[in-house]
Amino acid sequence: MPTTPEKLSKYEKIEAFVRGFKLSSLTYKRVMHLLNEEMNNGLRANSNHLADIKMFPTFVRALPDGSEKGKFLALDLGGTNFRVLMVVINERDVDIQSQTYLIPQRIMLGTGVQLFDHIADCICRFIRDHDLKNVRLPLGFTFSFPCKQEGLAKARLSKWTKGFRCEGVVNEDICYLLHEAMKRKNTTSVEVEVVAVVNDAVGTLMSAAHNDRNCEIGLILGTGCNACYMESLENVGLWEGDYEHPAQVLINTEWGAFGDNGCLDFIRTEYDRELDTYSINPGKQIYEKMISGMYMGEIVRLALERLSMEGLLFESADRDCELFHRGRFFTKYVSEIESDHDEFFRNTKQVLDEIGVTNYTSEDCKIVKYICTLVSARAAFLSSAGLATVINKLNKPEMTIAVDGSLYRFHPRFHNLMTLKIQELVNHGLKFKLQLSHDGSGKGAALVAAVAMRLRDIKENQCPA
Repeated sequence: MPTTPEKLSKYEKIEAFVRGFKLSSLTYKRVMHLLNEEMNNGLRANSNHLADIKMFPTFVRALPDGSEKGKFLALDLGGTNFRVLMVVINERDVDIQSQTYLIPQRIMLGTGVQLFDHIADCICRFIRDHDLKNVRLPLGFTFSFPCKQEGLAKARLSKWTKGFRCEGVVNEDICYLLHEAMKRKNTTSVEVEVVAVVNDAVGTLMSAAHNDRNCEIGLILGTGCNACYMESLENVGLWEGDYEHPAQVLINTEWGAFGDNGCLDFIRTEYDRELDTYSINPGKQIYEKMISGMYMGEIVRLALERLSMEGLLFESADRDCELFHRGRFFTKYVSEIESDHDEFFRNTKQVLDEIGVTNYTSEDCKIVKYICTLVSARAAFLSSAGLATVINKLNKPEMTIAVDGSLYRFHPRFHNLMTLKIQELVNHGLKFKLQLSHDGSGKGAALVAAVAMRLRDIKENQCPA
């Protein structure tokens, strides 16, 4: 820390503008208490309609037990590319072959029939290319758009996102639309049955749970932030299915909406409020906006912009450079800047050059890195508070959390920051580990299908002839 009075007062001024990112352990415990209340409200039938965290039952009743076998198709649709995968599961061994196909813009903006016919065409091409004949292939479908799930293989599209606008799909059952398209297109001798629709958090959990029997929580830390976990049916007031064994169901929390009712206003900074005001969904996804990769870079940008306006950073910065334009400071820059480990600030300088900041000093670089560390640490600690809440709720002696997403994968400190903070926040004696999950949207979707088939076979074998 500089010692001269002028420098000291400069750093004190900077601190006054960013101290809102530094939250105490007591504050994180208060966040946990509020989250637990909100999750319980979401689980109860009489309060779910008022709850921000919807706690959707996914209809996934069991995790892989290692006995799953067979050939499965998986379909991963969530953007301009989509993948078809053939996943061969033989107990603990998994072999994956996949092909990526493009969805042209005209189809993204066309009709639902055109979209699902295109998907069916690609599935049939994949089946022919892999010389699959005379087989019945169960399919797990990762569909990364908001859905209301009504069964394991029944989900109605709530709204299109990510640039899709296919007419005739909203409020329709996407499994039915895919089945109908397959009937129109399938000239092969292969019968394809959609047995499960999966979101990315569930796929992430299933993929890791295949190799780790202690895995009961899935976490996405990427563009968005969400979690799922296995809950006892007796706690799920919204459950409308059977209560047969196993009396449990995976819950898709959709916890990004935590705080939409104002309960997190006490920790929001001026930068969080400004980001929210100019977002496409003001007042929505408040928790997610303080954590996820879609927003982290912008929070850093707003803080840097404020310091620059106050004369505390980049004294001769050109006001036309990208630092002063919304959405132009990407979250990947935060990861790159925090990867600097010496006083040369190579990555930081490269980022500043890229966004058009000139005449910066080494002191400027130091301040930029400091702001990045504050914003990313808060994000890591807030997601840790969320996980610690679920770990305490499940109260099992040892637990593995499956994690995926670009933020967790590429940020140099996220894993370590989370591990330390969760240790501090979980109940005494509970052990946990964070495990990077691989290909949740492919392998995970196939495993959901495999488990569904295993449970179906057990049920059929129990039925009297």
